[in-house]
Amino acid sequence: MGKITLEGLEFFAFHGYYDEEQKIGNKYGVDITIETSLKKAGTDDKLSETIDYEELYKIIREEMNKPSRLLENIAGRIMNAVFANFPLVTFIEISISKFNPPIGGICKRAIVTLSSARND
Repeated sequence: MGKITLEGLEFFAFHGYYDEEQKIGNKYGVDITIETSLKKAGTDDKLSETIDYEELYKIIREEMNKPSRLLENIAGRIMNAVFANFPLVTFIEISISKFNPPIGGICKRAIVTLSSARND
């Protein structure tokens, strides 16, 4: 088994519990680690034997473009889409962060992390 991580992805999106947040938007971060077999890619040096980072990014971007009230919902949708598009992925851990969340005080980021094995 092996791991592939995309770290520090940034998006401007329209998520949030409050209606105002969904109108004005905010900056969000995504970190994702997936587990899959990398043995063949390690020996064959072929993109078809691994997870294409660009395709993984496109899935994340597509889900980030759909407004949600909760970071948990975004993370769950991304995990479902990754499992659906990459049958060889066995495990995913994803963190979604919201920069400067409206909590009534200073907070650089609010972060939600979810993880799931295929068929959990």
